[in-house]
Amino acid sequence: MPIQPDETFSDAIARRTFLNQLAAASTAAMMSGAPRLVSANEDKVVHPQPTADSCILLWMAGGMAAPETFDPKRYHPFEIGTPVEKVMSTFKAIDTAVDNIKICEGLEQIASVMDRATLIRSHFQPDLGSILHSRHQYHWHTGYVPPQTVAAPHIGAWIAKVLGPRNPVMPAFINIGQRLEGIGENEEIKAFTQAGFFGSEYGPMNLPYPDEAARAVRPPKGMEPSRFESHQKLFRKLLDQNPQREYLSDYHQQSMLRSLDNAHRLLSSKDRDAFDLSLEPKESLEKYNTGRFGQGCLLARRLVESGARFVEVTTEYIPFVHFDTHADGHATLDRLHKEIDRPIAQLIRDLESRRLLDRTLVVIASEFSRDMIIEGVPGSNARDQATAPTDILKEPKHYGLHRHFTGGTSVVMFGGGVKRGFLYGETAAERPCLAIKNPVSVSDMHATIFHAMGISPKTRFDVEKRPFYATEDGRGKAVTELFSA
Repeated sequence: MPIQPDETFSDAIARRTFLNQLAAASTAAMMSGAPRLVSANEDKVVHPQPTADSCILLWMAGGMAAPETFDPKRYHPFEIGTPVEKVMSTFKAIDTAVDNIKICEGLEQIASVMDRATLIRSHFQPDLGSILHSRHQYHWHTGYVPPQTVAAPHIGAWIAKVLGPRNPVMPAFINIGQRLEGIGENEEIKAFTQAGFFGSEYGPMNLPYPDEAARAVRPPKGMEPSRFESHQKLFRKLLDQNPQREYLSDYHQQSMLRSLDNAHRLLSSKDRDAFDLSLEPKESLEKYNTGRFGQGCLLARRLVESGARFVEVTTEYIPFVHFDTHADGHATLDRLHKEIDRPIAQLIRDLESRRLLDRTLVVIASEFSRDMIIEGVPGSNARDQATAPTDILKEPKHYGLHRHFTGGTSVVMFGGGVKRGFLYGETAAERPCLAIKNPVSVSDMHATIFHAMGISPKTRFDVEKRPFYATEDGRGKAVTELFSA
């Protein structure tokens, strides 16, 4: 395992240990039998009435700084010689469509649709010691802190498994914008971008390039249905003859084959047109087209219209790129604002105009926030990971929030039954910007999403005689104050 740029030897060892643990958990999952859903009567589970049929997660991968997006603090412009402790936000606060809510300059389009949103400013994450993005992203996406004895399913896989597809042809769980090869920390990303012990059929359809999504659902040139079926038969035979077959349970082998059958149905269905952005009117496409993320938002809208259950669209996690700002934070966020602002706002407007917003929960989230001088939370022993540390501003690369901050961040929710123009929670106005009012943990955040989708946070499957819950140990509590009724 090569050491990543700006990574210490101790961090590399931590990553290697983490990878070894993930590999062991994945192996255990593939060898396990069918997970058994514990019935509501057996476990005294009461499922809430759903307020949403679909969920779109807009994932700001790499650590979106709340004071630079949805929780502006005291602003200080770039001035050489300024002590860094004076800098709380590097963007001015702007008004939104809601009188008591301000967000950061550069997000004017999102500001115009905040009257459809619930803004949570008190989401927080645990300090996991050595702060590895992959560990925190694993925790947020699965609800479980790694390592686990089996591979924990992604929240999208939970929704796909428990609720099933809305459209039997359309994949229930689709992941847009994240490459899984050649970008660093590949295996760590794969570890949470999967269905774990639920099996392959509940895992994501990965579409790293939205403008090429149509190719993923189009049979190769010259591939007639009969030829495709013969390939399927051959694959089944090879799978059964695999020398590793003894390590793959019958359940997981059959799950893999069912995922192939699902793919075959999609390839021969008219619903595959939803993946083709070239079919979108040019004027509409241009409203979204700020790059891959914007195209991903448009693709998500088309897929939900066609019956997708859970869609994640990401700005993409690449170490030290995009929201993973360890230097040049202000310049990077200025660019990212331009990439996310228009397409997110347009997604909300389009869902609303199509009468889909009321039953589609849209969530904007990230693995943690950022701060100019604090790594982790006060008292943390996490290593300082800024690549251009300084006590005073000397050049533009120093201007920005370059440390990982886990004590308080923001989540924005639209539609799906949540209140409109509602502000929930608060972080301290001055450093350290900890969540000081109505804190919301990762477990409670998941419980809230599950609540909207009609799933109890206590939903339980038994895996190899071990209970595994939708939220860690079934303790997540939905923040019901966020919902209209």
